[in-house]
Amino acid sequence: MAEKERYNDEELAEFRELINAKLKEARNDLEGLRSSLSHKDDHGTEDTAPSFKMMEDGSDTLSREELSQLANRQEKFITHLENALTRISNKTYGICRVTGKLIPKERLRAVPHATLSIEAKEAQG
Repeated sequence: MAEKERYNDEELAEFRELINAKLKEARNDLEGLRSSLSHKDDHGTEDTAPSFKMMEDGSDTLSREELSQLANRQEKFITHLENALTRISNKTYGICRVTGKLIPKERLRAVPHATLSIEAKEAQG
């Protein structure tokens, strides 16, 4: 049987759902980080996402610089996820940009914005 060249629409829909859920969570986290940056003095984290609360629990000592770095990282993550949605729309999602082979579903479920298969990633390392 020939090796599959791309994921079908049903599989792409599953990944779109996964990515949209991760995007929602990432945007909530980013909002929480930005809120903390702008309200650094009042320590209000009541409205922030649970995953952000976990980062902050027991650590009111995150500096503005650290919060800013976390926010920048979160912005990059959001961009990567949005780019993955574009690849889903183009039906190029899940294809390794080095080998041209399909990235295994397990890897994409763990890292939905991956553009490299494990073998390509290891070859870079």
